[in-house]
Amino acid sequence: MTVLVQMRMDGDTEIFAKSLTERADEYRAIAEQAKAAGAVHHVLVDDEWVTEQAFHDFLTRPDLQQFISEVGGDVTQPPDVLITEAIESPDQF
Repeated sequence: MTVLVQMRMDGDTEIFAKSLTERADEYRAIAEQAKAAGAVHHVLVDDEWVTEQAFHDFLTRPDLQQFISEVGGDVTQPPDVLITEAIESPDQF
């Protein structure tokens, strides 16, 4: 069973917004790295991962922490992370 990850991080939203276009290729490369590390789905920062540990291992990589800092994220404080077990239900769509 997979896990759902929601993350909130303090940072500079203007720098982040600019980075979405100025560093789009880096975002795409990180997305491919996340898939290889166990990410199943990513919608901004609501992710589905194969395990909680796979997510934490990916998030704490020094190169990713550097990128997050450069695009406006405050890596001096840990992000708020909510991990829940992904379940299927009859009303899922």
